Amino acid sequence: MQAMDGVLVINKPPDVTSHDVVAEVRRILRVRRIGHTGTLDPFATGVLVLLIGRATRLAQFLSGVEKEYEAVIRLGYSTDTGDFTGQRLAGGPSSSGPWSAEQIEAALAQLRGDIEQVPPMYSAKKQGGRKLYELARAGEEVERQPVPVCIYKFEAIKPTGELLKDNLDGTYDFEVRVECSSGTYVRTLAEDFGKQLQVGAHLAELRRTRVGDLRVDHAQTLDQVKVSFAEESLGTVLHKPDEVLARLPAIDLSDEDLRKAEHGMDLRIDEAKWTDGERVRMRDAAGNLIAVATFNAAERSLHPAVVLAAEHS
Repeated sequence: MQAMDGVLVINKPPDVTSHDVVAEVRRILRVRRIGHTGTLDPFATGVLVLLIGRATRLAQFLSGVEKEYEAVIRLGYSTDTGDFTGQRLAGGPSSSGPWSAEQIEAALAQLRGDIEQVPPMYSAKKQGGRKLYELARAGEEVERQPVPVCIYKFEAIKPTGELLKDNLDGTYDFEVRVECSSGTYVRTLAEDFGKQLQVGAHLAELRRTRVGDLRVDHAQTLDQVKVSFAEESLGTVLHKPDEVLARLPAIDLSDEDLRKAEHGMDLRIDEAKWTDGERVRMRDAAGNLIAVATFNAAERSLHPAVVLAAEHS
């Protein structure tokens, strides 16, 4: 069977883990080397980026890109997990809404730009060698240090024309679009938004619509992957490694330089147009990604940091 190397964008369904999706795609494609660039919570849906074959070597270049989400924030009470799967917490702020458009915009504005977030206890972040959610399930709560994140966009979505949907049970649903740096917890953003309005809040729905340049429009369901594999048309939905790193500058190699790059040898560059430490795609004559290099300004050279070319026998 011909080796498969590329990036597959999955539209993750609800109520399955990201690990389950990876296992299912591994079973469908009958390949062992599959990785991902960042998990989604089981209840969340949308873009899950899977790296197939030698493309698994590109994880470091795709894990830190910005993300985009569409979410429903439920205003009225908080939960112990920050989302609807958790237990409702008693007490908390007494504001009951509804809130004016001006109040909502002021709350959104406070959470845009560079902010700090305290990682939720129900997260996979490790502390003291243990994942926080493992401690939380054991009834433990530990102090967490805030981490810097950037919220590029935090705005209301009004699909029905309403700013707030009254659920007639003392809660209101508020739909938002979020564009943020990698490492942002949208659950924490929802809770912090509620605090700005002096009301308990949690995440009722979450859908990831973009990871870097890979959008949910590019995504395949698991059933579609099965069909594509059965019809031997997987190449039509498998993104080439060079395509998904299109943000990086590129250099097309001569045959001689190609052989050097495939063996991880540095290339001397006479007329460089990159900054020191910048990542550069190295491609063959057909436009296939051979390696991702790091530019050394002092030595005016490119060092192939990650080589994708097939292993030589």
